[in-house]
Amino acid sequence: MGAVFVLLSAVGFGLMAIFAKLAYAEGADVGGLLVIRFGLAGAALLAVSLVTGALRRLDRRTVLAGLGMGVFGYAAQAGLYLAAVARVDASEVALVFCVYPVLVMVAAVAIGRERASGRRLVALALALSGSALVLGGVSSRGGGFDVVSAALSLGSALVYTVYILVGDRVVRDAPAVPLTALVCVGAFASCTIAGLVTGGPDLSMPAAGWAWIGVIALVCTVGSILLFFSGLARVGPSMAALLSGIEPVVTVGAAALVFGEVLTTAQTLGGVLVLAAVVLVQWRTSAPRVVAPRVPARV
Repeated sequence: MGAVFVLLSAVGFGLMAIFAKLAYAEGADVGGLLVIRFGLAGAALLAVSLVTGALRRLDRRTVLAGLGMGVFGYAAQAGLYLAAVARVDASEVALVFCVYPVLVMVAAVAIGRERASGRRLVALALALSGSALVLGGVSSRGGGFDVVSAALSLGSALVYTVYILVGDRVVRDAPAVPLTALVCVGAFASCTIAGLVTGGPDLSMPAAGWAWIGVIALVCTVGSILLFFSGLARVGPSMAALLSGIEPVVTVGAAALVFGEVLTTAQTLGGVLVLAAVVLVQWRTSAPRVVAPRVPARV
């Protein structure tokens, strides 16, 4: 069941970009989506943590660290990702973002927490080549290269890389679910303040828009997080990381079914290279520990 839980979690995370596009079609904007999503998810995860008593096991330092990770990390990463989804195809954003395990590996080597190896260098080359093909394939199908969306997607992956490395060092042994609740609360506060500074988040949307955001918050965030950590406890971090690799595949497949998004041959090849790089980095115990952290996951 551990493998099933992780796979279901990856499906939920993979569908988030699809539901975000559906919410945008109903009048939602990025700011409103973030505020509602993190508000609902934070409240739900806090309720679970209070009922189970897990919140009481966090010390003051961990509470402050969790809130800070949400304010300065999770909110920025999710905002960049969902802003990119609002501009271009969900499949393109997902394939670029999923290079983050390779970026974590590169950063871990750069700061001396891991050692370089031939296998890791091959993974880096595959990831860079694959990302170039995914982004370069946009112009070949007549859509034009969107520099802003490319920067948003890569920026989201870079912010998540820093988030993982910091979280793995600062809150490595903290209970995952209550920590995630605090991260969501911090992200909610950050997004709310940012929205008020820029004129207030736009919450005036039809009921359908609220419904799609509710699905993102409760199914793709709360449900996926609980499933991921339940599966992680049963199969371990290496297997959980590998199984989570289907997330971009889910996004690409669902985008094709729902929106008719079709990758070019070059983009498909690029996606295969990126996924191969991720699998290569996370294969068994020789992969960096930080690739499958016990810190709040994901978009």
